[in-house]
Amino acid sequence: MPNCPECENGLDIELDEVEEGDVVTCDECGTEYEVVGTEPLELARVDGDLDEDDEPVEEEEEDE
Repeated sequence: MPNCPECENGLDIELDEVEEGDVVTCDECGTEYEVVGTEPLELARVDGDLDEDDEPVEEEEEDE
């Protein structure tokens, strides 16, 4: 069983049932990881700064 890189808790992942693009969540700290490779298992932390419905805020420039 792989461990969460953030808190070292065991991640409940069935290695033969995950596919690239799946998102798994650590039960202990709540960090989300995207599966970017399956053999060997590679996880990338999902950046949770923006929700799917949120749009990036753009600052308006003042014309002088």
